[in-house]
Amino acid sequence: MDTKNGILFSDEYQRSLKEQFCYADDDPKYGSRLFFENSGGSLRLKKAVEVKAAVEEFPDCPERVRGRGYELSHYVSDGTKEILEIVFGAKSGALITELSASQTMFHAVGTIMEGAGWGKNAVTSSLEHPSAHDAVEYYCEKTGREFRVVPANKTTGGIDPDEVMKYVDKDTVLLSIMAASNISGNIMDIKEIARRAKEINPDIYIVSDAVQHAPHAVIDVEDWGVDVANFAPYKFFGVRGCGFAYVSDRVAVMSHRKLTHKPANVWALGTPTPGNFAAMMAVIDYVCEIGKHFSDSTDRRALYVEGMHRIHLQERALLYRMLEGTNEVPGLRHIKNVEVYVDMEDLTYKDLIVAMGIKGIEYAECSQKYLEHGVTIFERLKSSPYSQRIVESLGLEGALRVSPLHCHGTDDIDRFLRITKEIAESV
Repeated sequence: MDTKNGILFSDEYQRSLKEQFCYADDDPKYGSRLFFENSGGSLRLKKAVEVKAAVEEFPDCPERVRGRGYELSHYVSDGTKEILEIVFGAKSGALITELSASQTMFHAVGTIMEGAGWGKNAVTSSLEHPSAHDAVEYYCEKTGREFRVVPANKTTGGIDPDEVMKYVDKDTVLLSIMAASNISGNIMDIKEIARRAKEINPDIYIVSDAVQHAPHAVIDVEDWGVDVANFAPYKFFGVRGCGFAYVSDRVAVMSHRKLTHKPANVWALGTPTPGNFAAMMAVIDYVCEIGKHFSDSTDRRALYVEGMHRIHLQERALLYRMLEGTNEVPGLRHIKNVEVYVDMEDLTYKDLIVAMGIKGIEYAECSQKYLEHGVTIFERLKSSPYSQRIVESLGLEGALRVSPLHCHGTDDIDRFLRITKEIAESV
């Protein structure tokens, strides 16, 4: 079966998935809308929100050994196991939990940079989210190491393995490259980058920010060969107020902030929040159910992988339709005055994110015009501390970031295209 341009869910199945999300087609105050800003924080799975609220109602401490507290503790223990094994694909290692994925990145990078007693430099890329880029920069300054930044490929919007290797040497203690760009949608070849970096320096620590990639495709830390990876539940159908990161065994036992009498590989500090784990398990259940729709496997990780694979194929098909359109409505590549930035023909290297602009309309003004047409997107500008370095590295002044989700259908994409055509023709 040719999957180059993706495979759509049936209309009926797609609608059944959308029904499982809160406010997928409208806002209770602002009415009907297309929420195409899932890179800023994805649609919320109803079950994730509901179980979070239900668990939060109980006052019991989840560190007690009996009664309700004991029941709550299982959300933490089971959730930790599922996040590590099913989401990250980890066979060992430990889990970092913080209020945000950005905090987990700073925690992990800091632990490595301060704990490794060797190395003269650390490497990251110009495309990284500030939480990854700035963590490496901060700890290079703090530990007296050289800070190196790999430039982006301005044509593809990605980071080329060959280019990375120009910056890695035997004295590179840490290499941090994101799994996918949060502006271009380009998917990095983390496995190849890690493999080649370890040929140069077998002791190097490999870090990958997977926050953007996690809702769209499979994470596999074992296959990738990384020491650190993270994701944010609020960008992955879940709830705000938590971030999760995997650390490999050799990082897990490095000296880090911990309670004195806890085991060396424990990173949790204080009483955990069962509701956060319960919400993430609801997300895992949802993905596994998609896997069951297409597979007879009884292995939970296998079902999760199949579910994410099907999500990725659905989103690739939506991306292709958004770019090429149909006989009834032209795609972004074919609408006058519309520019698709860092576009590439082979969509197997892209997540469902489009960076675009409309000639003659400033980005913020354009986002407002979309909002007036019932479409929520967002502009990424040089004036923003979150995107200045990234858009500059791609040779752009800014971009409109359009990011639907797998539960959207072809009718949603076509509606967006018609609105885009109307806005573009008004110039």
